[in-house]
Amino acid sequence: MQAVDLIRTKRDGGRLSDAEVRWFIDSYTHGRIADEQASAMLMAIVFRGLNPDELSEWTAAMIDSGDRMNLSTVGKPTVDKHSTGGVGDKVSLVACPLVAACGAAVPQLSGRGLGHTGGTLDKLEAISGWQASLTPEQMLTQLHDIGLVICAAGPGLAPADRKLYALRDVTATVESIPLIASSIMSKKIAEGTESLVLNVTFGSGAFMKRLDQARELAETMVHLGAAHGVRTTAVLSRMDTPLGRSAGNALEVSESIETLNGGGPSDLLEITLALAREMLALAQIDVDPASVLHNGQALHVWNQMIRAQGGDPDAPIPIASRREILRAERSGYITRLDAFAVGVAAWRLGAGRSRKEDPVSSIAGVVCLAKPGDVVEKGQPILELHIDDVERLGGALEALIDAVTIAPEPAELSPLIADILRS
Repeated sequence: MQAVDLIRTKRDGGRLSDAEVRWFIDSYTHGRIADEQASAMLMAIVFRGLNPDELSEWTAAMIDSGDRMNLSTVGKPTVDKHSTGGVGDKVSLVACPLVAACGAAVPQLSGRGLGHTGGTLDKLEAISGWQASLTPEQMLTQLHDIGLVICAAGPGLAPADRKLYALRDVTATVESIPLIASSIMSKKIAEGTESLVLNVTFGSGAFMKRLDQARELAETMVHLGAAHGVRTTAVLSRMDTPLGRSAGNALEVSESIETLNGGGPSDLLEITLALAREMLALAQIDVDPASVLHNGQALHVWNQMIRAQGGDPDAPIPIASRREILRAERSGYITRLDAFAVGVAAWRLGAGRSRKEDPVSSIAGVVCLAKPGDVVEKGQPILELHIDDVERLGGALEALIDAVTIAPEPAELSPLIADILRS
């Protein structure tokens, strides 16, 4: 086979055979196809798409490019969750220990933040001593003993995705539902989980801006999961407003611990319990997650996980010594708090990164002191910026211009959860 022939086929709207898909993924993974040719193929897919059979084979080839974990020795039903990202999305930090406390094993392989959306590993690294890297043997032992692992994916898991993802990032080929779906699902299927719940977000702070886009992505991933023997459910939720009260690594850890202690913001609690119930349903565990969250068992599992990965759950979470307050310009009802603007502000303060190799600040971020539906008085604090590097403040303040709308009358708030798709 020749790469140029396959590129031409896809460019012209043709279908790649299973053998051609396998050859292309294997050849690129092992360096026999140049980045220029792989970029051309990715761009052809952006414009021409992949039909369901092509996409299933593309995903299978990415899975088979590396190792597939065997979790059969864990001794519990396995279920994971994945979010397509957002601002203030710390749901994994609460839902995963909660579901583990209910009797499942949760093997969560997580990632780092890029741009305005945060990453689970960056958040957890705000905890003193916590380590993201585990060997497969350590993962299995921890899953068996505690029921929960949150760690980075090893280099042997779907290496084709690692190469393709890096290439998509620099060739404007990220915005393709088949490529997004295969990237997410190849890693999740390769990790060996029996079941998976996806939180597909949409809105200003999400990757997908519209519900119809989110639904298409969710349907595609649910289909891929079923095709590869993984029971999969997708929860579609809004991300026009930051989730919870905070956006920033240490800030989100603190809010997660507050929620594990039985408190926490109502929107974070709502989506966490909804996802936990879907995870438990797939794992066929009949337990009420709300009662487990409030009796301290989920917090106990969290503490066990932090200790097992070298962290100190009793160590104080770092906080910023300098803060900047943004106040309401008028009295009235908050009708909009733009998630994207808040995410960009947190990113510019240092909580996020522009490139994967960039460092992030643990303490930088934004706290939302008021949210849509709240009544505020002129001069009342509505946003609190936590500052690590004062030179970054100007860019963050610029991002927040027009981020908040205050009106004389309240606006009708849309439901947080728009739909649930089950296989």
